[in-house]
Amino acid sequence: MAKFIPVGTFDLVIFGGTGDLSQRKLLPALYHRYADGQIPEDSRIVGVSRTDMTDEAFRAFAFEACEAHTKDSIEKDCWAKFEKLLSFATMDATDPDADWSGLKERLGGDDRPAIFYLAVTPKIYVPICEAIGAAGLAGGDARVVLEKPIGTDLNSAKAINSGVGAVFAEDHIYRIDHYLGKETVQNLLVLRFGNTLFEPLWNRTAIDHIQITVSESVGVGDRAGYYDSAGAVRDMLQNHLLQLLCLIAMEPPNSIEADEIRTEKIKVLNALRPIESKYVGADTVRAQYEAGTVDGEQVKGYLEELEGDESDTETFVAIKAWVDNWRWARVPFYLRTGKRMRTRHSEIVVQFREAPHAMFGEDQAQSNRLIIRLQPDEGVQLYVQIKEPGPGGLRVQSLPLNLSYAESFQLRYPDAYERLLMDVVRGNLALFMRREEVEEAWEWVDGLLEGWAAANTPVHTYAAGLEDGPVEARMLLRQDGRDWWSNGK
Repeated sequence: MAKFIPVGTFDLVIFGGTGDLSQRKLLPALYHRYADGQIPEDSRIVGVSRTDMTDEAFRAFAFEACEAHTKDSIEKDCWAKFEKLLSFATMDATDPDADWSGLKERLGGDDRPAIFYLAVTPKIYVPICEAIGAAGLAGGDARVVLEKPIGTDLNSAKAINSGVGAVFAEDHIYRIDHYLGKETVQNLLVLRFGNTLFEPLWNRTAIDHIQITVSESVGVGDRAGYYDSAGAVRDMLQNHLLQLLCLIAMEPPNSIEADEIRTEKIKVLNALRPIESKYVGADTVRAQYEAGTVDGEQVKGYLEELEGDESDTETFVAIKAWVDNWRWARVPFYLRTGKRMRTRHSEIVVQFREAPHAMFGEDQAQSNRLIIRLQPDEGVQLYVQIKEPGPGGLRVQSLPLNLSYAESFQLRYPDAYERLLMDVVRGNLALFMRREEVEEAWEWVDGLLEGWAAANTPVHTYAAGLEDGPVEARMLLRQDGRDWWSNGK
């Protein structure tokens, strides 16, 4: 049975403590880790924002957030102890004249690490970090956590990295991508490098292609203003999808030490073939959702959610990418992400090559597939060929060997934010991005965006609620004689 190992005592300051991320993810995550005995009772959690709020009001706010965003009921006795860790400091951290004394009073001021979580817009990462430094709080074992996206392009990413790096050392900067905290994503390393079954086959000789899908059923909602300046490429491709590609394609690290893993990921980003403007038409698809039906309900199109504004921002992108190295030569990586799709799911499909000789006839079942489900039902399936029982000839079916996390592990295990927050406290950087990773990813993405602009690439449309998005995305694979994996078919 899994055992949760307590972390050391710490102080955590959440800038944007009353914001959406704090409500939906951070406060519930911290409560669960406390309830499971991982967070010591003398730790401190301080919310910071411009909202005028007392400690008692923040505790009530946190209780409502945890009730609304956790599946488990809140145990009153446990909460009564947990809320003692919570306090609040009202201040504008970007104001040069801000009074930091209220925050300082709430911190331990001893040898415990002080963790500053910036749950705010990336535009103010640098001013807040400079203010932390000016207040004398960035010394010792102080750490800072940055949410994605780090910038909007390569130049802005470099400016943020340089500004934050002028206050905090690189090994004290935790650039978080919550996808890297998912159990199945972490299991990629074990699956690949802990099983002799897969690693000898994990290359161009055995693998035909790889698909990475991150599909969302929701629209942009109240994020319309932000999303219209970002789009699917900046919001999802530059971070989530490229991080998954790195873990799938990386070479075996010498150890599981943070820099060993991150160095191998950077090598993958270095090997990504730039998408030139003359290839964007054949190798990429950008699209925007129109009105349609999701879960039996009529939903608005993207432009309607923008209240009639004109926009060519993509809500869907599909790309055929290439990793130009010895292992992956001539193996395409198909990446796609979109909003207002039929279902919410994320998965990686490793499609192995067909058997060299179809000895069971033309109706021989499909070749092997490894399906790695990231959400909503985390698990791994390996499709193998099996003889269908019964008389009347030899018929072959492709059936899965199935590992379901929910069925195999009969306990609640920490979600991505819970795990990553505890890694920050432990000082484990393995699941966080190094500066070079962020900048290499932006350099590749900038090339894609520049290629779209130079080629005047059109924005296609798709009805909300479709399984595979626009028809052009299906053609992206069908022109290669392949199809997107969909619902086990």
